[in-house]
This record gives sequence, C-alpha cells and structure tokens, in this order.
Amino acid sequence: MGRADTEESLPPHAALEQAAYWYATLRDGQASAQARASWQAWLHADHLHEQAWRYVEGISRDFEPLCGRADARLAADALDVASGRLHSRRRLLAAMGAIAGGSLCTWLSWREALLPSSLMAWGADYRTGTGEQRQVTLGDGSQAWLNTASAVDLAFSAHARRVTLLRGEVFIATAKGASPFYVETEHGRMQALGTRFNVRHDAQRTWLAVYQGAVEIRTTSGASVVVGAGQQADFDAEHIGAVQVADAAREAWIEGTLLADNITLREVVQELRRYRQGHLGVADEVADLRVYGNFPVRDSERVLRMLASALPISIEQPLPWWASIEARH
Repeated sequence: MGRADTEESLPPHAALEQAAYWYATLRDGQASAQARASWQAWLHADHLHEQAWRYVEGISRDFEPLCGRADARLAADALDVASGRLHSRRRLLAAMGAIAGGSLCTWLSWREALLPSSLMAWGADYRTGTGEQRQVTLGDGSQAWLNTASAVDLAFSAHARRVTLLRGEVFIATAKGASPFYVETEHGRMQALGTRFNVRHDAQRTWLAVYQGAVEIRTTSGASVVVGAGQQADFDAEHIGAVQVADAAREAWIEGTLLADNITLREVVQELRRYRQGHLGVADEVADLRVYGNFPVRDSERVLRMLASALPISIEQPLPWWASIEARH
C-alpha cells in the first residue's frame, strides 16, 4: 500500500536509511551472529533508531508476510509490534459487535465519527488504488476524475446532486442541471456554480482550486466564501484560509502530469509518494534543489530516472519497496 506519512511524522532520513540497510541485511536469515549483535546495538543506541525500525518493518510487512521470514529473531521483533496492533483490532471488533446490537442511528453516528476514511472508502461508489487514476461520467453527465488512492460516494436526486469525497482528490467538470451540485468533505460543503474545479482533502484540511466558474465554500461551522476562476483556498471545519492564485498542478494531474514549476525536490517527493507503493525518501542535503518540468505521474520509476538525469542526485534502492534520493558522489 502507499504511504500517507507526512515529512514531519517520519523519523530522520539518516535513521530511516540505516534501518533499511539493517533490514536488507537481516531479511534473508543468513546474517551472522556478529551482524545481528551489531544490529541490536544500533537499534538500542537511540530511540529514533527504534522508531525508524518500526517504520521499515511496518512497510515491509505489506510486501513480505511475517510467516514467510526465515530469520526467527527478526520475526520475533516484528511480532512485538504486531501484537499491539492485534489487541487494538480486537478492541475495535468488540466495539463493532456491541454497536451492531444497537440502533441503526447509533451505528451510522459511530461510522461517521470513528471509522477511518480508508475503511469507508472500500464501500464507495467509485474508488482508485495507489497509483491509479480514473475518469467517470456521473448520472447527470458531469465528469469526475479520481486521483490516486481516492474514493467518492454519489447521491443524486431531483433536489440535489451530491458528491462526497471520502479520501484523496477529485476533479469535477459539472454539467448543467436544475438542481444544485455539491461536493462534501468532513470539513464542509462546496457548491459549484457552473464550473471546473479540483478538491483534495486529508484528515486536517480540504483544498479547493477553481479553473472555470465559481464555487462557494461553506464550512461545517458556517463560515463561507466564494472562490472564483483562477483562485484557490483551503479550509477546515472552522476556518477558511486566504484566497490565492490557483495552482496549475491541481488541474494538470488529470492529464497524467506532475507539474513542477520552480518547486523543491522535497515537494516533488511528497507528491510522488501518493502514487507509489512502499517508501520514497529524500536526503536533506538535496531536498531543497529546485525542480522544473512536466513528469509522467503514472510512471513513478520513470520520474525518478528523469530527476536523476537532470539533478546531481542518485536513486538508492536497498529493498525492492524502498527508494531513497541521495546526493550524487
């Protein structure tokens, strides 16, 4: 699965790369006793090493089932982490069982309040996986493009046309209709006024960019503003940010393009992570390099090769699901 971790939530890059090196060394079960002892010494030398190891192990579990590992010591350490998650899952299942015996209203309220968007997305009307993009024609003739790892629910009637963005990003080109057209997230509602616009959201905020017509934002607390063509704004449940010039990149993705117009390599990596399985890291010493150009976002391996040919960087891959951008030496 793709990773949604932000730069701030990750352990330091150096610790992550060391953890990936140790995982690659130990994963085949052929490491010597001395190598395992050196790994243990590294692991316990700094709490950041332990955080980095848990992160690497968590990603690797998606690609290497625990039961298939030859190294029993490595598996035992992984089980320590997994056992905590198992207890959490059991508590969740117990809560779901208790709620199932209650009223439908109670279940719906719990679902909206507590279920993660990633779980709700499995039952969505339309969804995409990591690295996938999809264009669909809605019941009224409107067009919708779903970006990577996105999900929407639809509710169209004679009184309203409603798209609920459960996860990720959607671009909408509305068709004319007698009923109002809304896009909703957990932070509020956007009413389209004959338009082309993009909506992206995560747990903290929703971002709106308008390219034709206008869109009215109304947060769940009642704050509102109209965003016109060529403008963008972000908001949470309480507040709406300043209206700014719309980012062309939020329209370019529907053509499969990652548009980099004098942005940092770190920003390119943050965007590219959304389309890749596993981990993609960037060393601090090259993270602020400026990037220009159009990149084929549906082929992230090609994007990395293009970056490596244009910048003084190299791409290191100690594991099949782990890539790191380093300074070229």
